[in-house]
This record gives sequence, C-alpha cells and structure tokens, in this order.
Amino acid sequence: MSDINYLWNPPPVYSLPVHGSDARYPIKRIFCVGRNYHAHAVEMGRPVDKATARPFYFTKSPSTLVESGATVPYPAGTTNYHYEMELVVAIGASGFRVTEANAQHLIYGYAAGLDMTRRDLQLVAREQGRPWDLGKDFEKSAVCSEIVPIGNLGVLNSGAINLQVNGETGQTGDLSQLIWNIPELIADLSQFYHLEPGDLIYTGTPEGVGAVRSGDKITGYVDKVGAIMLTIGQPE
Repeated sequence: MSDINYLWNPPPVYSLPVHGSDARYPIKRIFCVGRNYHAHAVEMGRPVDKATARPFYFTKSPSTLVESGATVPYPAGTTNYHYEMELVVAIGASGFRVTEANAQHLIYGYAAGLDMTRRDLQLVAREQGRPWDLGKDFEKSAVCSEIVPIGNLGVLNSGAINLQVNGETGQTGDLSQLIWNIPELIADLSQFYHLEPGDLIYTGTPEGVGAVRSGDKITGYVDKVGAIMLTIGQPE
C-alpha cells in the first residue's frame, strides 16, 4: 500500500504511561461525568435526584491531555480558572449496551485526573443553555496521572480522594459518595457509545472546587490509584 500524502502531518497519538510497564496507553476519547457527587452538585446550584435523573456527560478532545507533573499556562479568556479532582477509569475492552454486572470486564485500570475548568465561561454557557465547550474543552485542561492496571483492585467502590493547593486542602471526599458508581456509569455510557480501548471516563468531582492563579501548585491523591501534580504558569 502506498503512503498517504497528507497536506500536513497528522496529529500525534496522545497517550499516558502505565504503571509497571514501558508500554503506553493510547487515548481514543475522553468522557467526563457532570455533577456525580451530591455535595458538589449542591455547591454548583444544581442538586441531583438519582431517582428521577440519569448521568450526563461532556467530552474533552484527546489533544487537551496533559500528564501529571506538567506546568500549564493560565488559560486565555477566563478570570476564574478552577480545579476538579477526579478518579479516571481507563477502558481496555470493547463494549456496547453492557450490563452493570459485566462492566468490570471493560476496565483496564484507573488514574487520578484533574478536569480543569474555565468556570466563568462554563456558567455563562449553562445559564444561556449553550454547550460547555469553551469552559471545559480547551488546551491542557485534561490532566491525568499514569494508568494503574486494575489487577486485584477490582471495581473501586470506596477510597479517599483529595486535593491541595499550595499545601492547603481544597477538596476531600470518598469514592463511596459517587451518585452513580463505576459499573453504573460504564453501563449507562455504553447505551450511547460503543466503548473502546483507549476511552477515559472522568467520573466526577467532590465538593470544594475553587480557583487557582499563576504560581499555584496543585497536588491530589486517589486511594489505591496514586497522586497527581500540576503547576499553574503565567498566561500566554
């Protein structure tokens, strides 16, 4: 087969390191779950009643991915740049319309993630009934640690999740507080998408989200999964 003559070089394959391996996990898609902790839903002014609601999602482009430990510039167009600490589920097998009972078979592993957000732009879009893209899907907004293979971890139903800014606590919670747990999320999302290896699911953030400024250092941790770090640089 002859080489394809592209007008310019295609985008690179975005990937993450895998704990205990020299292989890397290639990213296909990034799904994010909105308002999946009750206290965070309340602090955002949108309480969730699981009895009458189902999960909702937004996406980030793979090109927004940043590895833990990086320094990212304070983004353009915002004066209210927020952190959101999250457990990330890494999909490692194909699945469509899977059941909650079979959801674990799709999990390759886990990571700690930061869903960085231009909060002012998100809230304007929300109030006007517009998409959240400017607030959520922007360069260097999906921060992620190395992937920890599922191994003997199984489905994570509990475990501390926390975040600090310059050493001071910003968020603290537990995975048991998820409104929709991991099997429920995988089963629900697979009703709308053919999930594939390389898909990441950011599962939602606890209460305590807040703004950061240039020079701030963010650190976070998810029990049994690991740590994440990010430094906020100067605006471009």
